[in-house]
Amino acid sequence: MPAFTLDMFQTTGLAMLLFVLGRFLTTRIDFLRRCCIPAPVVGGLIFAIVHLALYQGGILQLTFDESVKNFFMTLFFTSVGYTACFRLLKRGGKKVFLFLAIAIIMVCLQNVLSSVLAAVFNWDMRMGLCTGSIPMVGGHGTAGSYGPELEKLGLAGAEVLAIAAATFGLVAGSLMGGPTARSIINKYGLISDESQDEILEMNDETPEQKERAERVNVESFTNAAILLIVAAGLGTVLTSVLNGITIMGAKLTFPTYIGSMVIAAIIRNFCDAKHIVLPSRSIDIWGNVSLSIFLAVALMTLKLWQLADLAGPMIVMLAAQTLLMFFFARYVVFNLMGRDYEAAVMTSAFCGFGMGATPNAMANMQVLTAQYGPAPQAYFIVPLVGSLFIDFFNGIIITAFLNLLPYVQTLLGG
Repeated sequence: MPAFTLDMFQTTGLAMLLFVLGRFLTTRIDFLRRCCIPAPVVGGLIFAIVHLALYQGGILQLTFDESVKNFFMTLFFTSVGYTACFRLLKRGGKKVFLFLAIAIIMVCLQNVLSSVLAAVFNWDMRMGLCTGSIPMVGGHGTAGSYGPELEKLGLAGAEVLAIAAATFGLVAGSLMGGPTARSIINKYGLISDESQDEILEMNDETPEQKERAERVNVESFTNAAILLIVAAGLGTVLTSVLNGITIMGAKLTFPTYIGSMVIAAIIRNFCDAKHIVLPSRSIDIWGNVSLSIFLAVALMTLKLWQLADLAGPMIVMLAAQTLLMFFFARYVVFNLMGRDYEAAVMTSAFCGFGMGATPNAMANMQVLTAQYGPAPQAYFIVPLVGSLFIDFFNGIIITAFLNLLPYVQTLLGG
């Protein structure tokens, strides 16, 4: 079979063309837009399917230089670290902490369920994490980063499994959230209470500080790049140190970006304590651009033929995750968050970011509030937890599972 290798520039150039294709399709296909499927995911998956057909037909096999993917992956997760403002979390009130605690419990349950099912199918239990919180709460970004890490541990097909699960989660979370919340609202006759907006009055930034944080110009964009690259560089040193830790004769395993996230979070909270204004908007833009490039390369380089032997168990595991999310959101999230209209809206959002991403959560809430009325607390709590904090805690929890599961499997005789 003819085989060609694309260098870094050719790989990135093709990825950007696929991103443009994905953006064209997502703006014109209503289903993709409603489910908040990212443009690079659409374009990358289309190419991966075409590559699969060429490979299966013995026509062509392509190999890619993926070094640029790792660079932008680290920049993206470093930008996530800069959002971890613990002062804001503290000032958000008890409901913010409660919603975050519920989300952390869900992360743990997803990983326990996926690990147990992996053992049932005689898989390495770490492989099960590819249908757990890596793709579910983490989405395509986390799936694309941990997949290669797991493959380095000898788990063939981990990346393609995680990406496939993340794509399923985006669709399932979008389709599940609205009907679940509507059934609750109609059953209990819940109505919007627009007076419940006291949690929103908590921003102690001055207008000048807010304007500086939101400013986007050459200086702020350059400063954001400096902050991201410095934190990423220091973070790789921290990750190397962490990966050198040995407990009971076993080395701990941390993904490349975890140190960068921690360093970025430290810098962010130090600056908050010293009242130093960071270029938050520019950092966010850098993060979004990095995520798009990272996802486009990650999706187009998938080897979908590796999914064939995993398809049957994957369907069972994803069905189990869907049932877990429905019952947890319906009976745990709704009850613990107050059993009122705001809680119902947050239940819908929880389905969105618990199986997909925060944009799915926001889309679920927009549909509900357009019909039943505003939910100001939900609109504050969900983005704060879903966009700022859960990815940070998810990375730590996944890392803990990766290091603990080999011991568990040994105890089980696997």
